[in-house]
Amino acid sequence: MTTTRNLRRLTVGLTAAAVLAAGVGVARADTRPAERSGWSGITREPVRIDFGRGWVTDAELTYPSHAAGRLPLVVFLHGSGHNDMNQTLPEGKGATFIPLAQAANREGFATLRFNKRGVTGIGPVESTDPAQLNPKRPYDLIQRDAASAIRFGAASPKVDPSRIFLLGHSEGTNVAANLAAAPQKFGIPDPAGVVAMGVVGKDIKTLLTLQLFGRVLLQMHDEFDVDGDGRLTAREATDGLIGQPEEVADQLRPVLLDGRKVRASTDTDHDGQIAIDAEAGRVLRQASGIDSYPDTPGLETLKDYVTDIARFPTVTEALPRFTGPTLLLNGENDLQTPARAALAADAAVAASGNRDHQVIIYPGMAHTMNITPKFHPEFGAPDQQVVQDIRGWLRAHR
Repeated sequence: MTTTRNLRRLTVGLTAAAVLAAGVGVARADTRPAERSGWSGITREPVRIDFGRGWVTDAELTYPSHAAGRLPLVVFLHGSGHNDMNQTLPEGKGATFIPLAQAANREGFATLRFNKRGVTGIGPVESTDPAQLNPKRPYDLIQRDAASAIRFGAASPKVDPSRIFLLGHSEGTNVAANLAAAPQKFGIPDPAGVVAMGVVGKDIKTLLTLQLFGRVLLQMHDEFDVDGDGRLTAREATDGLIGQPEEVADQLRPVLLDGRKVRASTDTDHDGQIAIDAEAGRVLRQASGIDSYPDTPGLETLKDYVTDIARFPTVTEALPRFTGPTLLLNGENDLQTPARAALAADAAVAASGNRDHQVIIYPGMAHTMNITPKFHPEFGAPDQQVVQDIRGWLRAHR
């Protein structure tokens, strides 16, 4: 049926490119002088880290130029996908890690950013070696690569190995939590603290369910259902499509409407209205293919990844095993890693007896921690408030 095929293009297109990710962009050389780019007074030392299995990655160690002695270190852990050391965003929308690294340097920290396995340069630019781009047990290897980076940082004469902080975004929050929960298993020093942005507090299947079709139901409740009764009349459906991006309107209209009437095949109880969850939800769920998980149509290239990450604890499950300070940050509008899961993760940390924990939920922000519309988010570097909150937390824990 055409409706199902078009709807799959809508739902899968929102997620398959970067599950739990910030995304990728186009390489652009930074030709700005240091004082304008934010690097003034900061030493940028290119380094290379051997991840094993035939991959040596490019990385950058940065620190205040006039700092003396060994410094605390922040290691940055990316969202999913083939991200470069800056976590460069698509569409020329900046980078996630650059402003955060500069803020940490201003507070007297060293920082370490690295290209993920399979990434050869900023952009990101990818290797042509399929063994590096798509290894077996990919999430486990991502964790082990991160551990290699931490060990490299700990061995630097610029770094105090007892003061290594992990800062993760999206997938990186899960990596940070898993490493912090079992540092001996990964051969790393006990982390001094964990900062998590866009918290992976639920299992991968739950998050995919939200991303593939649940988010559309939320949108219908928020933007279509004016009287809040959970059902859409033809007028509510028609009005709800007004102002939507053309692609979205074209794909949802056949689910909801047949001319001026509600779609009879969706309105299974034939009451002249569409129950958002029971009736539209049935169509959307079937179109998403989530019930075939992990063999969800359209996500074939992610099967190894989602199967592998599902073997490991979520942030909510792992982080309570870490006794050090934690800071969890989430956008209220995040439809990839929802804010409610970050609150639950923080509650689990509190229940473990950890007294040094904090969670901040930012109104109007989505997955890349920038102010953006909820249901049609745009990429952006972290909002300045996020940068300042992380900077203040690092200052307090230095």
